[in-house]
Amino acid sequence: MTTEELVIEKIRRLNPEQQQQVWEFINTLPEPKEEPEISPLGKRLRELRAEIVASGEPLLSREDLERELAERRGGISTWDE
Repeated sequence: MTTEELVIEKIRRLNPEQQQQVWEFINTLPEPKEEPEISPLGKRLRELRAEIVASGEPLLSREDLERELAERRGGISTWDE
């Protein structure tokens, strides 16, 4: 049984007063947030990250990333600008 089915079954066994209490409680819960749709680029970046993690290659730290960017920019770091 799913959680939803279990909850419905349990609520059906409650007396009307208890059902009202459940109803009042449910109405105090916040609405679920909609997950923003992931762009194709975001999806691809997540796939690449998963491939890197699966390969066992360690992810770059913030410092490693800045060093690599500086090397690719001919030795100019973001802090030099």
